Amino acid sequence: MTDLLGPNPRDRDQALLDSLLAGSAAVEEGLLRAAKSDVRSIAESGRRLLRAGNGLRLRPVLVLLAAQFGDPHAPGVVPAAVVLELTHLAALAHDSVRGAGAAGHTKTDPGALPETSIALLAGDFLFARASQLLADLGPDAVREQTAAYERLVTGQILSRTGPGEDCDPVAHNREVAAARTGSLTGVAGRLGALAAGTADFVGDALTRYGERLGTALGLTDDVPGPDIEHPFGVEVSTEPRPPRTHPAPGRAMRDALCKARQARAALQDLPDCAARDALAALCDAAASRARR
Repeated sequence: MTDLLGPNPRDRDQALLDSLLAGSAAVEEGLLRAAKSDVRSIAESGRRLLRAGNGLRLRPVLVLLAAQFGDPHAPGVVPAAVVLELTHLAALAHDSVRGAGAAGHTKTDPGALPETSIALLAGDFLFARASQLLADLGPDAVREQTAAYERLVTGQILSRTGPGEDCDPVAHNREVAAARTGSLTGVAGRLGALAAGTADFVGDALTRYGERLGTALGLTDDVPGPDIEHPFGVEVSTEPRPPRTHPAPGRAMRDALCKARQARAALQDLPDCAARDALAALCDAAASRARR
């Protein structure tokens, strides 16, 4: 994370770094608490899912950065970040069921649950824990998060069913990327702004930013290529790459570059600060990958 600010950070950049480091540590503690269970198989699955989200936890970082435009120390900021990551990890668990099912990985011990069922239930467990935390963030946060989760699930379904006969495959993949990845990155900006008590226009801009950035990252993840490097110096964790050939990788990359530029444009009305610079750097990282 220290790589974000360069070798000679300004005072405001150092203050942002200190805030992000403290917030990220609190998020990790919250995730560990949420994954605990007296049932050993659930606890083990929860720990595996936490490890699966290694690298930069993009959604929590977006929540923490969004909160910088209000009160970053407000009590709901860290729980909002934990909610977003738990939801993301639950989605990863559900995606792993699809991958394992396609590969024929099942448990054959009599009387034992198949591994795919454990993964599915572990995802449900994390989502239940996320829902408990979400309930304490207020009705506005509940409405925003549940709407985003509905879109995420819709995207998962669309990714499995594929485009219809009269549907452009590239447009279909763009819709999937917006739903599966853009939904949670968009609501990350919204929940961070809500928790920190920002002005409405700030929350709106951060939501647009996150939606567009997430779509760009989802599109680049959908095409084989090198991993994106965030200026924090670690890999961005977005969605697992599907093992298939994209129907038109050139068009997808152009779409991704366009979305990355649109995400950067969404920041122009926000106050000039280190948090805005960090958000812009994420756009630059996504655009750089789209050009490869």
